[in-house]
Amino acid sequence: MVGERDILERLRRIATDPAARELRDDVAVLDGLIITHDSIAEGVHFLPFDPPASVGWKLVAVNLSDLAAKGAAPAGALLSLTLSGDSDWEAQFLMGIEAACESYGLPLIGGDTIALPEAAPRVLGLTVIGRAGDHIPHRAGAKPGDRLWLVGTLGDSSAGLAQLRDDRDATGALVDVYRRPVPQLEAGKRLAPHAQAMMDVSDGLLLDAQRMTEASGCVALIELDRLPLSGDFTSARGDSRDARLFAATGGDDYALLGAFASDFEPSTLNLPKGTTITAIGSLEAGEPGIRLVSNGQPVELPESLGHEHRGPSTAPMADRP
Repeated sequence: MVGERDILERLRRIATDPAARELRDDVAVLDGLIITHDSIAEGVHFLPFDPPASVGWKLVAVNLSDLAAKGAAPAGALLSLTLSGDSDWEAQFLMGIEAACESYGLPLIGGDTIALPEAAPRVLGLTVIGRAGDHIPHRAGAKPGDRLWLVGTLGDSSAGLAQLRDDRDATGALVDVYRRPVPQLEAGKRLAPHAQAMMDVSDGLLLDAQRMTEASGCVALIELDRLPLSGDFTSARGDSRDARLFAATGGDDYALLGAFASDFEPSTLNLPKGTTITAIGSLEAGEPGIRLVSNGQPVELPESLGHEHRGPSTAPMADRP
């Protein structure tokens, strides 16, 4: 079975321009522009019965989350739209695209449309371009001695997805987070000049943190008890070790994970009102990987650190929490 990691290794032989950052980051940096592309697929990133407007919103938001991790402001977007023959679905989807673009000041400047074969699942894509400051944090910039900080909370989206898998009519705060993620654009803009490394958390904190360690060549020590959970999450799933591991591996959080110098203090920054930022661990010298602890004691890593895309034998939603 071919996995995402194998494909990236092959693509690195092609993507040799410095703009590609060796495909070890979530964005390309070309002539000062930040460029990212994310696709979402029916049955993988959204459910067939999700409201189409929420699917459009989510497609925009997940791309803007990559800009947030680089401290970039939105500058333009190109939409790849697949037409299924259901004009009502597509009209509502575009309403979601429009609402998100208006909310975050993202101009839609072009794209492409194609028609899908009958009964084919929808696959939708967006390329987003942004402008950043002089310092554009890379996944590869973390150093031993840095502290790990997380902007946002974990687990709400994956808990909302679990509720919908149990009951397609489920509603509430967790379902809303799953369907309408909020990119941390303003927080990212203010944090980026101080970050050694920064990335968004989309595939699960533990998996994305491991990617940062592999790019940076160090070990991440993560304190399970310090991971920020919302009141809605703990009301639904509790605060046990299992619940925290669920939150740490679920993905779709669109939080920001940053490595900052040990003397960094976020209270000195004028972060947006309501921003949650939490020190969750540190980076150490050693073989890249994750060390997880709880109350100072080692915790065995779960079999799956997050969601990694694999070949066609993977059933829809099978690897999602």
